[in-house]
Amino acid sequence: MGYYRAGFEVVGVDIEPQPRYPFEFHQGDALEFLAEHGHEFDVIHASPPCQAYSPLNAYNKKEYPDLVAPTRELLRSVGVPYIIENVPQAPLIDNVLLCGAMFDVRVYRHRAFETSWALAQPDHPKHAARCARNGYLPADDQFMTITGGRHSNAWLEAAKDVMDMPWISTIREVCEAIPPAYTQYIGEQYLAPALSEASE
Repeated sequence: MGYYRAGFEVVGVDIEPQPRYPFEFHQGDALEFLAEHGHEFDVIHASPPCQAYSPLNAYNKKEYPDLVAPTRELLRSVGVPYIIENVPQAPLIDNVLLCGAMFDVRVYRHRAFETSWALAQPDHPKHAARCARNGYLPADDQFMTITGGRHSNAWLEAAKDVMDMPWISTIREVCEAIPPAYTQYIGEQYLAPALSEASE
């Protein structure tokens, strides 16, 4: 949604069905789709599974695929500008860290973005609230919390409002999503040079 708001036409790919996805959607293996169709796009955003790098895996203690490097290799072979998004612990190169506090979004959800082009790092305001669970919704009167009533419909509705994602409908979607403000910022930064040239 952020890229759409920035001015892009958006096409999504996921191995799982996404019945509420608001744009053109293809269900299938994202790497296979990238290999076959990547050259058809102006820019590509990839979000490899994060479980292999997430601190939460210290509790799960499961084996997860490490797909950042294969994704990067394939993106480079396609030759299209790209963004790779993941948790801050992922092995990204020269990444930029984004947080809700940078965009007046009332959630501390750190995500790292590796780009094949220069992306400016925004100022990171100091966190003013204690985060009950890092990467989720922090606890404070100004913020939301992942703990306490998180299975209630009222919590879900409030989370959708805070995240600016009215289309999501499950707790899992809240926990895994990133606010559209992040990708809107990236999209606008990517388009800025072209828009500047067009206005001259």
